[in-house]
Amino acid sequence: MTLKNWCAVLVISAGAVSSAIAQSDFPPSANSKQEAPRLVEVMSMAQLQHLKLWHAGKAGNWDLAAYELRQLTNSLAEAAIFYPAIPISNVTTMKEPLLSIADAIAAGDNRKFAVSMRGLTDGCNACHTSMGRGFIAISVPTGGQPPTNQIFSPSGSGRKK
Repeated sequence: MTLKNWCAVLVISAGAVSSAIAQSDFPPSANSKQEAPRLVEVMSMAQLQHLKLWHAGKAGNWDLAAYELRQLTNSLAEAAIFYPAIPISNVTTMKEPLLSIADAIAAGDNRKFAVSMRGLTDGCNACHTSMGRGFIAISVPTGGQPPTNQIFSPSGSGRKK
């Protein structure tokens, strides 16, 4: 994916985020306020998406991995859009790891996927450190089974690599 395509994805994501907030299948309660999610909520979702992305890729479920990568990219775009105090360099440095993961997923390359996930994780931690939040550190998940109730192995209905 080229820089031009990456910028287009970020712009589309920004539009999708604001559109999703404005138009939803489930309208908010009359008592709720329309406001941006707290940064901790966006980042908690990103952490969960990181975990699910890892386990989907390790299981060879490339369709699920691609989906979780899109979700994670959208979460990072939301953080950048809703919280402009995050330095743009923190956002742009995530481009290469995300593109590398996308390439690994498209190729069904387990080794490149694992290396790319380490790069993404390092980028997340570098961002946290630069924002004075180095105490929030994540790692590439370890262990065999993910701590979840979701099935990560391919169901057979998606593409095979």
